[in-house]
Amino acid sequence: MNIFRLLGDVSHLVAIIILLLKIWRSRSCAGISGKSQVLFALVFTTRYLDLFTSFISPYNTVMKVVFLALSYATVYLIYMRFRNTYDSENDTFRVEFLLVPVIGLSFLENYAFTPMEILWTFSIFLESVAIMPQLFMITKTGEAESITTHYLFFLGLYRALYIANWVWRYNTEGFFDQIAVVAGVVQTIFYCDFFYLYFTKVLRGSGKMSLPMPV
Repeated sequence: MNIFRLLGDVSHLVAIIILLLKIWRSRSCAGISGKSQVLFALVFTTRYLDLFTSFISPYNTVMKVVFLALSYATVYLIYMRFRNTYDSENDTFRVEFLLVPVIGLSFLENYAFTPMEILWTFSIFLESVAIMPQLFMITKTGEAESITTHYLFFLGLYRALYIANWVWRYNTEGFFDQIAVVAGVVQTIFYCDFFYLYFTKVLRGSGKMSLPMPV
């Protein structure tokens, strides 16, 4: 495992922990898209079914279990423990517009037409767009708390580091996963505008990041 993958995994873990701590300490999930978190839980569930069929390394197994546990813990806090603070009125992205194309692509573009492979492909494609309800929610409300933007920054950093990981593996191992790379690049593109606003506004000390309101 190279340094880019390790840092990518750490960034991903930090992002989820930041979100969990934000919810737990504030006793509120205001500004957080429950729909995005459900989609991420679905991503991990369909991707890590091989926990029951194969063993790669202790690190790999532990990280899979941690991501599954934390994702479901986040969903629980939003929809159960602090459901009274959940801003459902602004979390209105139509997730079926994501799920239907992703399901279709999973059957059309995969490495083997088997249930496990199709579900893995589904998880890769879904992860690339799972953040869209959160970004839509921020755009709809016009602003985001700095702690939420920190979460998004580390999530975007995770994807950027994984692109570096794929470049490294291609140059050193000749390994190229077309599905994962294309989906990862698409996901990173979604963060480009956010990264610009993050560096120009949040890191300059603004408590909240204001975004253009939809017309």
